[in-house]
Amino acid sequence: MGTIKALKSVVSISLGSSARDHQAEVQLGDQLFSVSREGTDGDLDLLKRRLQELDADTDVAAIGLGGTNLFLNAAGRTYWLREMKPLGKLVRNKALVDGSGLKGAVEASTFNYLRDELQLDMQDKKVLITSAVDRWGLAMAFDDAGIDTDFGDLFYIIGIRKILHDKKILTRLVRFIAPLAVQVPFEWLYPSGSGDDAQPKRHPWTDQVYRNYDIIAGDYKFIAKYMPPDLKDTWVITNTTTQADIDFLRSCKVSKLITTTPRLDGRTFGTNVMEAMLVASVGQTQPLSDQEYLGLLAEYDLRPSVRDLC
Repeated sequence: MGTIKALKSVVSISLGSSARDHQAEVQLGDQLFSVSREGTDGDLDLLKRRLQELDADTDVAAIGLGGTNLFLNAAGRTYWLREMKPLGKLVRNKALVDGSGLKGAVEASTFNYLRDELQLDMQDKKVLITSAVDRWGLAMAFDDAGIDTDFGDLFYIIGIRKILHDKKILTRLVRFIAPLAVQVPFEWLYPSGSGDDAQPKRHPWTDQVYRNYDIIAGDYKFIAKYMPPDLKDTWVITNTTTQADIDFLRSCKVSKLITTTPRLDGRTFGTNVMEAMLVASVGQTQPLSDQEYLGLLAEYDLRPSVRDLC
């Protein structure tokens, strides 16, 4: 067995709840990482201050940005969030990654892994992507494979009770609305902050929407926000989940939980954490290309996590 190299520190600073903070030691190949997640409970000023402190900390190899994005890649274009774009200028000495690199490359490959390697039959299933603009790679992988895929962007992001069924309409909508949407405060678009323990906001309309689908895929906060208690035989494909999240999904009778990143030390970390570890593993101070991420994932045998809940 090879010698383990010196411990590298990776920190994810998040706009989300501090109740979800976690620390772990993770080994990738011959490298050992100290991984920590810090929530700021929606305090953007605190997040900015911590980014500057972490940038100056010589023990930190890379920084993940959670609970928000610097930009979105969707419909063939890149949309920078006006409120978050300046965060990149606060970190000058090391990589600051928000998970976008893995959302495209990795989440698109998740579908192929489930179908080709695990032989999971998804062809006859009906899929809801809570927000395609946030998970474009995953959404297009399902749609391009000919699977019946719908998109919840109008409802989950804007609040309009309408589910989209056509990729062409979705693409036109994204190209029309996204340039405007990225100008507004981020809290209008995504439920960051400290409200992680809030009960699902159930409504007869959302209950019926969820029951129409065999697979619900997307950001965990979006999925859990309207989760009904009786989703028997439903699969959930998402990102970061804690043990409490797993218990909640099990109580809702979800049959299978698939996370696009592997389970490490009892939980799955966000794509920003995984991206930061991969960047740090090769000693870079800038994000990597899609192919570089996919190559490192294969080298370290990092695969999606699949768990039967019921």
